[in-house]
Amino acid sequence: MEPRTPWQALAGPRYPRSSWPWRSAGYLAGGGVVGALACAVLLLLGVFSLFLVGLPLLLLSGLALGRAERLRLRLVDLDPVPDPHRVPAAPGLAAWLRTRVREQATWRELAYALLLATVLWPLDLLALAVGVGLPLALLGAPLQLAADGHEAKVVKAYLVTTFPEALVAALLGAVLLVALAHPLAAVAGARAALARALLTPRGTERPGAIGEVIASRARLVDAFEAERRRIERDLHDGAQQRLVALTMTLGLARLDAPPGGPLAEQLEKAHTQAGQVLTELRELIHGIHPQVLADYGLGPALADAADRSAVPVDVGPEVSALPRLPVAVESAAYFAGCEALANIGKHSGARRARITARHTGGALRLDVEDDGHGGADPARGSGLTGLADRIAALDGTLTIMSPPGGPTLLRVEIPCPALPTGSASSSPRTASSSGRG
Repeated sequence: MEPRTPWQALAGPRYPRSSWPWRSAGYLAGGGVVGALACAVLLLLGVFSLFLVGLPLLLLSGLALGRAERLRLRLVDLDPVPDPHRVPAAPGLAAWLRTRVREQATWRELAYALLLATVLWPLDLLALAVGVGLPLALLGAPLQLAADGHEAKVVKAYLVTTFPEALVAALLGAVLLVALAHPLAAVAGARAALARALLTPRGTERPGAIGEVIASRARLVDAFEAERRRIERDLHDGAQQRLVALTMTLGLARLDAPPGGPLAEQLEKAHTQAGQVLTELRELIHGIHPQVLADYGLGPALADAADRSAVPVDVGPEVSALPRLPVAVESAAYFAGCEALANIGKHSGARRARITARHTGGALRLDVEDDGHGGADPARGSGLTGLADRIAALDGTLTIMSPPGGPTLLRVEIPCPALPTGSASSSPRTASSSGRG
């Protein structure tokens, strides 16, 4: 198998004849140059940071240096070097800066920049001087003697006055060049491992894959929501209208049938069953995508769900002030709230529940709390597992805090932008401050 790092190359017999010694030397030499420049830049920014001007620039310099070091790492590490940064949830410089400041990867890069500027680059140059500079100085002894004509002082310590002595020094330099190439590769491998550990933590994906996965998951969720709404429209405009027409036809037929006869009895049964099917179909359509959610948004839809809950539900006043959000976000949050209310009515023994929701800091946060006996476990088939996966596809989280004895809190957090006013059909509908009861 082809070696991927200097450490792997050291284990093979062809290492001295391969490109890995020169790769290792080049990596350490580049570290010395980049580190010296980083030292100068960070010193300058450190002075500016006394006036609070250089702090953002210091952070940005860490990002730039981290990117440059990941590119340079490819010289001695042939495995993919991913970018650990997340794609911002919204366009614009402000969203980008908020995302970067909150990321652990940003502070890792700044720590690496400080380490490189203070400790690593002198060690790189020292290893390069011993592993390459010393052998090359000995190899150049004959040239130094020929240039001087009388004597040559090799590495400022060894005085050579004759060509046989110079040839012995050159031979020693050749031997050292081969022998020291092995510890030089070990040092380069250690440096590369440290850079990878700090700049590309374990668990990150291949370059660009994080943004690619997020974008693909968002497309899948949007397609799923579009399909749900198409099915809801087809059922509403097709099957439901046919059932309504059938129910009316059966009702008119009952009026024309002789009363008390077997025909009237059969028509009555058929009319009753058609009405029941129509009711079930309307409930099914409401469960697929309720019209109140599509027309008025998440706030009124949550208030409507609270009104229909088996347990009295208080709806926080901030729910009615929710802006219109992306369709997939509104749908996921609505069904999470409905599932939470259904679980409260079935399992919690609660006397009252409360829903709060707000959109702040570029994210939606929905809380559903009850005063029941607690001990809720999503793994026992509460229906929240699928919702958690659906929310995760939107880069959100679903958290349940339910200690024995209660209370139980379900929290949904989804990063999303608020849609501009008028971009979605919304008519203001005041959410009630309390549910039934």
